[in-house]
Amino acid sequence: MLRLSLIGIGCGDPEQLTLAAIRAINAADLVLIPRKGTAKSDLADLRRTICADVLTNDRTRIAEFDLPVRDASEADYRKGVDDWHASVAAAWSQTIADRLGSDGRVALLIWGDPSLYDSSLRIARRLEPLPKIEVVPGITSIQALCAAHALPLNDIGEPFLVTTGRRLREGGWPISADTVVVMLDGGAAFRSLDPNGLHIWWGAYLGMPDQIIISGALADVGPRIVAARQQARERHGWIMDSYILKRIP
Repeated sequence: MLRLSLIGIGCGDPEQLTLAAIRAINAADLVLIPRKGTAKSDLADLRRTICADVLTNDRTRIAEFDLPVRDASEADYRKGVDDWHASVAAAWSQTIADRLGSDGRVALLIWGDPSLYDSSLRIARRLEPLPKIEVVPGITSIQALCAAHALPLNDIGEPFLVTTGRRLREGGWPISADTVVVMLDGGAAFRSLDPNGLHIWWGAYLGMPDQIIISGALADVGPRIVAARQQARERHGWIMDSYILKRIP
């Protein structure tokens, strides 16, 4: 029987791995490492480093594969994502079949945690044959962001909302929310908001040596964040960032 472990590895710092994650990596017969092109080679390099650091099982093999790219020109966002998931599932299935067959343990090292704004669980359920799925939780970018700023996410007894840059840009500030966490923002969606009374805690490459954090009143630091994002993207060829917005009376 095929077993698939989706292992959360945190946000870039190999020391964020849990003991459960290390144990699951060593229990695998095959570890899959996706390649996302030269611009994002850092992400594959980190996974290679983790395997080199924690693997003690000589029987565990590593297989790399090229991850399909989502067609951003598709007008129907959900259809574009669905088609992309199908392509990724096909790449996983083919790599597993070529390197392991239909019996054994496969591991995928998932950035952050498999449960939060990550498609790995949905993709895993498309695999043929369908494996037995195990999830090993990891530190999320939200946790890493709060830690970097030494910030409690919620106010006393108050909720918070997690959303995406696309939803923030299209829908504006969520109704009845005083604290908003924004992920998957490719274009600094906070610029679409009235900055008055808003405070931002922003971070990029969280947990990595190139980590950048900026915080302050949105009206004051917003332009600085936009410039920092652009410079970092030009330097690295990619960027992963997230931020927290709070209404400050």
